[in-house]
Amino acid sequence: MLVRRIGGKTLSGRIVEVEAYRGSDDPASHSFRGATKRSAIMFGEAGHVYVFFSYGNHWCLNFTTEKEGQPGAVLVRSLEPVEGIEQMVENRQVSKVGRLTNGPGKLTNALAIDGAFNGEDLIKSKRIYVLGREEGVRIKASARIGISKGREHEWRYFVEGNPFVSKRNA
Repeated sequence: MLVRRIGGKTLSGRIVEVEAYRGSDDPASHSFRGATKRSAIMFGEAGHVYVFFSYGNHWCLNFTTEKEGQPGAVLVRSLEPVEGIEQMVENRQVSKVGRLTNGPGKLTNALAIDGAFNGEDLIKSKRIYVLGREEGVRIKASARIGISKGREHEWRYFVEGNPFVSKRNA
């Protein structure tokens, strides 16, 4: 469960789709050629936010996943909205709940997440954090979406049958 606190309000959703990105053995990863100003967060300790601007029009939310010095992150691709849906609708200006957070740019827009979150500690933060999940779900894997290199890796994971998963290969 991803939780975003903003202006005294809570916006939250079940994480239903992610993609993994590794270091020097993953040509689709921002860390493939080593640390840069953009990818430096990926080389830090696990549990931090890595946010980047994609295609010049939307932010993408990632969580670092590896020990310090070993790059890796998970891109949060989609959420099933749970709390604060009215605020998400206002943020996105979209009335169909099914279209609020079913893509990386859509969910950052719905949750008002931008570059200011880069480096945020997911354990200590009061404005963005992750809670555990108790119910059982069936997870499927497929190739990642929107990349040209590293497509042979089935590192996209999604909740089978969840209507909030982006539609490609769902």
